[in-house]
Amino acid sequence: MNPSRVNVKHDLYLSKMIPFNKPFLTGHETEYILNAVNSMKISGDGQYSKKCHQFFEKKYNFRKTFLTTSCTDALEMAAILINIQPGDEVIVPTFTFVSTVNAFVLRGAKIVFIDSMKDNPNMDANLIEDLITSKTKAIVPVHYAGVACNMKQIMEVANKHGLYVVEDAAQAIDSYFIHSDGKKQPLGSFGHLATFSFHETKNIVSGEGGLLVVNDESMIERAEIIREKGTNRSKFFRGEVDKYNWIDIGSSFLPSDIIAAFLFAQLEKMDEIQKNRISIWNAYQKSLLPIAEEKGFTLPNVPAYATNNGHMYYLLCDTEAHRSFLIDELKKKNINAVFHYLSLSDSPYFKDKNEGKHFPNATFFEKHLVRLPFYYQLNTQIVTDEIKNITK
Repeated sequence: MNPSRVNVKHDLYLSKMIPFNKPFLTGHETEYILNAVNSMKISGDGQYSKKCHQFFEKKYNFRKTFLTTSCTDALEMAAILINIQPGDEVIVPTFTFVSTVNAFVLRGAKIVFIDSMKDNPNMDANLIEDLITSKTKAIVPVHYAGVACNMKQIMEVANKHGLYVVEDAAQAIDSYFIHSDGKKQPLGSFGHLATFSFHETKNIVSGEGGLLVVNDESMIERAEIIREKGTNRSKFFRGEVDKYNWIDIGSSFLPSDIIAAFLFAQLEKMDEIQKNRISIWNAYQKSLLPIAEEKGFTLPNVPAYATNNGHMYYLLCDTEAHRSFLIDELKKKNINAVFHYLSLSDSPYFKDKNEGKHFPNATFFEKHLVRLPFYYQLNTQIVTDEIKNITK
């Protein structure tokens, strides 16, 4: 570490830990929760659930949306909706969170992992076609850090082979794919189905929570049934049937309206939250770009066809040892920087099923990527000043 000392005010600030994440509250969350409680309708699909559904369907033109208790639940609903059966193959990136894969494993699917791009953690769409067999049923692109996968190419391959596409957009709220004509299309609107997360580490939060987007109209009615434990209970509440019955398999995927009330308070402030988070991302980029080569790291790559939604900011260190050193040095200054996914293909659960396959690009991101603190109230200058002072 450079022996020169930072100023006293700076040291005083650093006496408290700068966390990796800190949830942002708009100020209306508890007010809306109290409204939900006073309404005496606090189970699923109350007034705030409906407000959230309307928000997403109007803002992003999603065909139909369903709040869930988590993105994991939304993915599990998706696996049921596309009728995954034992032996069906699903193409999924190895560099992702376990929920992406678990949802399909639980239905008996064989997971076919795909490598990341060389300059981006997202799946390499150029590799998909070689992985398709007669048993392939779905492709699950994951929009890492809110940056779009090449959805034009993925949809072309899927349509050519008659495959389902389930977008894992857990990190990608309010992010877009840019078509060649300049038109922006929201992530989550490409696949037959898409899923989002409102976990406290995301841009828009409800503590825990998720969303299933159904873009294929033929799946809407069944999605409603699956979400209500396999019953047509929602039809009963709307007066469309005189009693409800067990119609299909399903589970209790819908969240309490208390969770929806919290979420709606966040959605009302989405534009403000997004503007702030993107400014934080840009501040990191502007400050670190001039020193990246000197310090031995590279900065995130956002392809020309993608937008940046300010979900996270990461560095790619030149070696794994350098990453460990950087994390340790920042920790000494009470700054909590962290690594991210371990490739699922090398996990204890999957290792004996891996058939000796290697995913060099995903392995690179696994060993070199470090995420910097990122939250609404963050002063990025404090973090970047410390990074500038660290010498190997």
